[in-house]
Amino acid sequence: MALKEGLRAWKRIFWRQILLALGLLGLFLYGLPKFRHLEALIPMGVCPSATMSLLTDNFTGALHPWARPEVLTCTPWGAPIIWDGTFDPDVAKQEATQQNLTIGLTVFAVGRYLEKYLERFLLTAEQHFMAGQRVVYYVFTERPGAVPRVALGPGRRLRVERVVRERRWQDVSMARMRTLHAALGGRLGREAHFVFCMDVDQHFSGTFGPEALAESVAQLHSWHYHWPRWLLPFERDAHSAAVMARGEGDFYYHAAVFGGSVAALRDLTAHCARGLAWDRARGLEARWHDESHLNKFFWLHKPAKVLSPEFCWSPDLGPRAEIRRPRLLWAPKEYRLLRD
Repeated sequence: MALKEGLRAWKRIFWRQILLALGLLGLFLYGLPKFRHLEALIPMGVCPSATMSLLTDNFTGALHPWARPEVLTCTPWGAPIIWDGTFDPDVAKQEATQQNLTIGLTVFAVGRYLEKYLERFLLTAEQHFMAGQRVVYYVFTERPGAVPRVALGPGRRLRVERVVRERRWQDVSMARMRTLHAALGGRLGREAHFVFCMDVDQHFSGTFGPEALAESVAQLHSWHYHWPRWLLPFERDAHSAAVMARGEGDFYYHAAVFGGSVAALRDLTAHCARGLAWDRARGLEARWHDESHLNKFFWLHKPAKVLSPEFCWSPDLGPRAEIRRPRLLWAPKEYRLLRD
């Protein structure tokens, strides 16, 4: 009798804990933002010591993943995840200078996004993006005459490319892969050795240097980097070209920042443009548009380097001990005002 009562009490406690966990999960996913601080308690995993000893980089030389034991510093396929403290920025700058590189930075400033965000993006890029390196900015907009004039340092240029204004903001987001693919096959591809593609509604807040360069570069999404894989918002519509089955996917990557060599980005943008065209021909639209297709690409073609959330951080998440020096900060999202 006592044993049965004990079992019943244990079951009640067990199911209460399950319900509490589900309730808290629902709150931090869909409700009170403060509950999202709890996700910092979810362990990110540990880089095997055998892998850590082999981590090197073409721009930073030997990496120091053991300097950040509280975070995951490598991927399952052996690529580094770059966190503050794991690299020597002076070595990265020296290597980039020796290679005599030109680095491209593309950004789309369409509609009200131009007036709202572009000037601050460019001004802070001049302070922090690849300082001391040759840089060519490519601004894609339907209003070239409205692009602000920003004083540029030596060896830094600004190109403005006209694009057609799409009817819906979703179409603006999705059309950029097709536009980037064409630009990478044209003057941008001839001018730059490596290119980063970024969203305009953010600004630089710290050094974003050559330590970020690699053949292909993906950015961990700051809202999802602690989540278990089964919770990540991959595309699940089986009819979409971006679909990823349960159990597929490594990390969830943010389309606000991605980069690599011209050849690698040509492959990425071609893949995404084809997938978007496939979906459109069938009346489909992936949940997160071009970002869904980008995540599918990086599942099939693993990035050579992954940037930690320090490189693109959302202030809405508040301060976290593991985020030492944010490089990019999201701007407040004012979708009702900016998207018409």
